[in-house]
Amino acid sequence: MFRNNYDNDSVTFSPQGRIFQVEYALEAIKQGSAAVGLVSKTHAVLVALKRNAEELGSYQKKIIGIDAHLGVALAGLAPDARVLSNFMRQQSMSSRLLYNRPVPINRVVNAIADKAQVNTQHYGRRPYGVGLLVAGVDETGPHLWEFQPSGMVLEYRGAAIGARSQSARTYLERNYEGFEDSSREELVLHGLRALRDSLAQDKELTTANVSLAIVGKDEKFKLYDGEEVAEWLEKLGSTQSSRGSRGTAAPAAPAPGGEGSSSAATAGDSMDVDA
Repeated sequence: MFRNNYDNDSVTFSPQGRIFQVEYALEAIKQGSAAVGLVSKTHAVLVALKRNAEELGSYQKKIIGIDAHLGVALAGLAPDARVLSNFMRQQSMSSRLLYNRPVPINRVVNAIADKAQVNTQHYGRRPYGVGLLVAGVDETGPHLWEFQPSGMVLEYRGAAIGARSQSARTYLERNYEGFEDSSREELVLHGLRALRDSLAQDKELTTANVSLAIVGKDEKFKLYDGEEVAEWLEKLGSTQSSRGSRGTAAPAAPAPGGEGSSSAATAGDSMDVDA
């Protein structure tokens, strides 16, 4: 992805006003497995697709609990997410010690945004190569925020990040009007359907590769992993991608020398970015 001599550090603008190191960090997010977040009047839900580096290895953690009212889903470099989640835990503990209350969601999100922005303005540092979906509940209700390595944070009704997340975003855009009044169960199923649409055509959702978390006004943040996800997959029904039935072009017969294009199409899925 080498472009020119303007991408050697994160403090040099190109003549077009671009900071290439930040753009490369955004590309790292696109290589990570997908994560989806949704919010209603009463609940916020995170759903994520886990990836294992090899058959003998365990699946990587994709959702991290921060506090009883707050958690994050990640796509990109997991070590960077670990650093940011530890910082968020410190902010949350400070709020409880100093003010005896849970930290407001927008405050902790803006704190990590400020921390990330500093890395784009000081020579010798690099942007965080991870995107986060931050879901939580505070005095003003449930919230869902997306964090980007540039230091930008935006609040959403529904959001998706990671590999093939555009398919998940398309589902969310078609159905977002119903999220606000959805029940807890309906919101989770919407998230699983969106995640299912981000799958490669030969993959399916299983108890091994799916994590989900729920937090609500009267419900503490709870992470569901492994067999705890089974009941939700049963309610979902079909766990295989339905993208092919929505008009996705069938793979053409391989032309001579055409193997390169096939490997390029799957390169993002083979990269162990969420490690």
